[in-house]
Amino acid sequence: MTGSHPRKSKTSSKTSRLSESVIREMTRMATRYDALNLAQGFPDFPAPSSVKQAAVRAIKQDYNQYSVTWGSPDLRKAISEKAGWFNGIHADPAREVTVTCGSTEAMMASIIALAETGDEVIILEPAYENYRPSAVFAGATPVPVPLGEDFEIVEERLKDAFNSRTKVVVVNTPHNPSGRVATEAELRAVADLCEDYDCVAVTDEIYEHIVYDGRRHVSLATIGDMAARTVTISGISKTYTVTGWRIGYTIAEPEITNAIRKVHDYMTVCAPAPFQEAAAFALRLPRSFYSSLAKEYQRKRDYFAGALHEIGFGFFEPEGAYYILADFSELSRKDDHKFAVSMTKDCRVAVVPGSSFYGESTKGKTLVRFSYSKKDSTLKEAVARMERYFRA
Repeated sequence: MTGSHPRKSKTSSKTSRLSESVIREMTRMATRYDALNLAQGFPDFPAPSSVKQAAVRAIKQDYNQYSVTWGSPDLRKAISEKAGWFNGIHADPAREVTVTCGSTEAMMASIIALAETGDEVIILEPAYENYRPSAVFAGATPVPVPLGEDFEIVEERLKDAFNSRTKVVVVNTPHNPSGRVATEAELRAVADLCEDYDCVAVTDEIYEHIVYDGRRHVSLATIGDMAARTVTISGISKTYTVTGWRIGYTIAEPEITNAIRKVHDYMTVCAPAPFQEAAAFALRLPRSFYSSLAKEYQRKRDYFAGALHEIGFGFFEPEGAYYILADFSELSRKDDHKFAVSMTKDCRVAVVPGSSFYGESTKGKTLVRFSYSKKDSTLKEAVARMERYFRA
């Protein structure tokens, strides 16, 4: 039966503003062409045995049903303890900590809880690809602000972006995709603007333990009065080599936490219960674990960065995290997508096109991102393949 009413779209207009994850697309392509996956940021080496054993124990002890929606009491206590000694954040585990299904859900739940139609969410670019969709799903407008030449936060650019509609600014340090570690002075500039415009900062600190050359990770929530207007996000995926366990968390003052918990509850109910118990164990590992972790990743950085330089890539040397955002313009005239596809199909080393880290597809066209969170043997084979490919 044909009616006179106009046809409705079957899908939300919000989804038309988004594309599928380019990072996950490159992983699928890596599998298809049997390429080494240096695209997606997950290690190809095993998690610490003691952490895996803690998960097995939890399953055997029957932690297999729903946990408390916002996280098991012991895990929230462990998060609070760790935030105290490492970040300098004093968090009430009962009222200020929420456990989520990974830091990705933490970001989504936080921005949906904070922003709405008419609000603006500032995103420092290049940026990890889930920040913009989080703003879109909230109904807010994502506002890109370019970082500096060395991926530093440029105060004047931020000042130009902040206005009465600004509700949230997303800050990521250590930074994905560049590996830049924000300085305390840069974070103070963000804090001052948040205070001036009465808005909230959401910080992605998932790589907080992976910093190099004696640098120190600084949490924005520790600067001035920012604890009252910051959502601190982290998780166990990167630090403990368990990206598939999906355990993240937020720390925020009670009013903001209550809003996040409502979104989280209806979004995922709770994070996987046995992995929460194992996460509590992992967060209480000896502090020497973290220094060893950073030292090992710094060694990998030094090797892989040196090899990329010799091949002909240009890049900012990472100060933290485990990525290199590399300029390939001296090696190819292709754009980033064609170059990444060729790297995956022909060189059989998968990378991420640089434009996927920008809201405008015209940016990042000579860049690709490498992840070096891989076994030494994987990195050496990747280097050998690239040397053959580019010197043929």
